[in-house]
Amino acid sequence: MSKDFNYQFFIDTFFVALSGISITLLVTIVALLIALPLAFLLALTRINRIPIIQRITQIYVSFVRGTPIIIQIFIIYSSIPLILKAVLEKYDVQFDIFKINPIWYAVIIFSFSTTALLIEVFRSALSTVKKEQLEAAYSVGLTTFQAYKRIIIQQALVVALPNICTTTVNLIKATSLGYAMSLPEITLNAKVAANMGYNYVEAYLDIFVVYLILCMAVEYVFKVLERHLSKYKTGEFLI
Repeated sequence: MSKDFNYQFFIDTFFVALSGISITLLVTIVALLIALPLAFLLALTRINRIPIIQRITQIYVSFVRGTPIIIQIFIIYSSIPLILKAVLEKYDVQFDIFKINPIWYAVIIFSFSTTALLIEVFRSALSTVKKEQLEAAYSVGLTTFQAYKRIIIQQALVVALPNICTTTVNLIKATSLGYAMSLPEITLNAKVAANMGYNYVEAYLDIFVVYLILCMAVEYVFKVLERHLSKYKTGEFLI
């Protein structure tokens, strides 16, 4: 027997789902703050072919790109408590690991996944910058750090920005799987509200609308940033 669409529930639950945006954005921003610098450094190890580290990075990237994020969540979310428990018992530390807020697990998991994806983004972007740019920087007395800071990063960022935007949007959507860790984000809030009256169609539509609005807003921010950095496409930078 079909059930009529509950418009009042749809409207009410929209705001319930909306209340989870703060957690979603917090996890996204913190994961990016960790992943961006780490991915950039690991991308340099691949470009410069640093022994051992390059190989480990390659395996790490292959693992993340070759496995579903939900599997990574289950493996890491199950493994971290066991590892922590073993370490704490070894050193006789009294601490209930099951009281750890799931947001910490979410940050670790999504940072782990996003870093691997951004490594390839930065590696591709850095490869587009001509080596002559670095040589020119050395010729005017800049150090490697200064050359990257003032010249290389700006130009690479222009190329990388669309892919960083895509990775960020995918990260926001991936946080919807945080319900598997009891993370009170958009999806879990809406599903909990739907449980009592089994209004899952309305709840899922609310989730759809909230994520659509959020992702469109993020894409707009990146478009503005891309326009701001477009001057570096023509090499308009100061040494």
